[in-house]
Amino acid sequence: MNLLILERGFLGERKTFEVTDFFLPPTWEEFFSLVEKLGGETLFFYISFESGYELLRLKPSKRNLFPPFLVARLKEKPLKVGRENFSLTLKGLSLSREDYLQRLEEIKRYIERGDIYQVNFTVRFDFKLTGSPLGLYERFIKNQEVPYGVFLKVEDLTVVSGSMELFLQKAGQRLTSKPIKGTLPKGQDPQRFFEMEKELAENLMITDMVRNDLGRVALKGSVKVEKLFGVESYKTLHQLVSTVTCKTDRGFKEIIEATFPPASVTGAPKRRAVEIIDLLEPHAREVYCGTLGVIKPNGDFTCNVAIRTAIGRGEDIFYYAGGGIVWDSDPQREWEEVNLKARAFLSCIETNSCPQP
Repeated sequence: MNLLILERGFLGERKTFEVTDFFLPPTWEEFFSLVEKLGGETLFFYISFESGYELLRLKPSKRNLFPPFLVARLKEKPLKVGRENFSLTLKGLSLSREDYLQRLEEIKRYIERGDIYQVNFTVRFDFKLTGSPLGLYERFIKNQEVPYGVFLKVEDLTVVSGSMELFLQKAGQRLTSKPIKGTLPKGQDPQRFFEMEKELAENLMITDMVRNDLGRVALKGSVKVEKLFGVESYKTLHQLVSTVTCKTDRGFKEIIEATFPPASVTGAPKRRAVEIIDLLEPHAREVYCGTLGVIKPNGDFTCNVAIRTAIGRGEDIFYYAGGGIVWDSDPQREWEEVNLKARAFLSCIETNSCPQP
């Protein structure tokens, strides 16, 4: 059975669906046309990170291994999950330590020249998955419940997302985005966030980018930062989250075109940051750092920022980790953090501990 699981942030509670039909449109035009044609149904969709290049008038230099878009028709179906056995084996990385450190120094030179203020830089970790992808997802979510988690299995394509970040939610005329920048382990006092100048500065920068993005589709004077530097706590960590809202009379197509790719996983300014990402990252991000979402029959929709996300086909599955790089980032510390995030994905299976985003 082709299967979709959506955690509570999408439709108010966890729901499972049979994917009755799915489509892989190759272009933005065909994607939006299909969404419009199937309007009035509950639809699932994903958009790859590289699809956003066209919206920024850029052309990606790398070939994607997976479809750039997916649209699925759904039938709600209760699912009882039993024990699903699986194992993961790490096969390799897209960047060695030496290459990563060298490229971070290049990023800092771009910042020094004034090209960018910040960029999100990532590494791909290649795994062999044996056994059940659903078992992997259930362990992932059990160890760290998140509001915007997604499991998708259609034919041999698998997406496993443990995202806690809301990209966009449209309810009537209200449009909301909640960018995340800043993470602390659960054992630390979240008030520490307000002593961390780097995290506060990054969060403020990304919040301002989101405010500008929403302003492109907002009714005049309606954009508001409802909460700056809010704290959301989960089983293993605290997150620094801001909330930006507006009122809009625009539809799905215009909103996505104005805001994608998400500001929190690109950098500032967005277009130049994406150019540098394309130049320095040797891998395509695929759906990672793109978005996964659901459209209701009335046209309202909710979609995540696809962080903490893996995509695969057959036994090959790719997980990604990264972070925001600014002028005073320590390259060795950033490398250690990237590897910690990837090791956590593997240890989620081996030791019942949970990955951090």
